[in-house]
Amino acid sequence: MKIEDCYEKMGANFGEVCSRLPSVSLVERFLGKFLEDKSYETLCSQLECKNREEAFRAAHTLKGVCANLAFTKLFDSVSPLTEALRPEDAAVSDTVLSLFGNVTKDYELTVNAIREYLSDKE
Repeated sequence: MKIEDCYEKMGANFGEVCSRLPSVSLVERFLGKFLEDKSYETLCSQLECKNREEAFRAAHTLKGVCANLAFTKLFDSVSPLTEALRPEDAAVSDTVLSLFGNVTKDYELTVNAIREYLSDKE
């Protein structure tokens, strides 16, 4: 699989990430780093604990990483979740959990595409 195929598979924008990062090898390096990032794991655990503030921080961090790496599909699903968690009086409601379901689906799509791409490179 080519890196362009990986980006297409996860609904991301390879051209956009190339405008930010100067080489394909650097993009590949950050793909690997994304798999090590704990933002999604933290988001899961903090939503389970109903800790809105920490869930917001994790969602906001994940959103930023997705923006930087041009993970468009995942960015588009984590953005509404981030905004739903932003208000200090927000609760971990059914709406938040529904939005989180969308994030989970897109996160799994993203990490599976990255894993497939990186395993093909080995």
